[in-house]
Amino acid sequence: MDTNVEVVAALLSTAPISVDRAIAAVESDTAGAVVSFSGIVRNHDAGKQVARLSYSAHPLARGVLDAVVASVVEGAADPDGHPVRVWVAHRVGPLEIGEPALVCAVASSHRAEAFEVCSALVEKIKAEVPIWKEQFFTDGTAEWVGAGTLPTVPGTPAHDPEPESQ
Repeated sequence: MDTNVEVVAALLSTAPISVDRAIAAVESDTAGAVVSFSGIVRNHDAGKQVARLSYSAHPLARGVLDAVVASVVEGAADPDGHPVRVWVAHRVGPLEIGEPALVCAVASSHRAEAFEVCSALVEKIKAEVPIWKEQFFTDGTAEWVGAGTLPTVPGTPAHDPEPESQ
């Protein structure tokens, strides 16, 4: 079974993203299944009320996103040889409660492949793409939540060394 994947989009976006737009982009006459995911900004986290949040991306985040997408779709294949179509986007910048932060849609002629690729994309993007979330709470406090890891850049340390205790 040959891989036949079309990445329609893999984006970091300051503009709003939409699951409807993602689905429309991957639908085709050969697709018997379109699986989508929309990660929405919720109004609570760890028992605190969230007012809004903001996502910040490392300058290399787009390249990491492309690599993640490539790694997930590398072994993907439709059992009938039809294209598996992928659309994924993560927001950066300020977001309000109810706005989509991560959207993914995958189309295939059969549901199993669409579910598998969509789920793997969401999990790997959340784990590996260096995008950080700043949550602003209704009590006036804020906190940073890490997502992904800092990319390794040739010639630089993987992370700053911890200061020695005195």
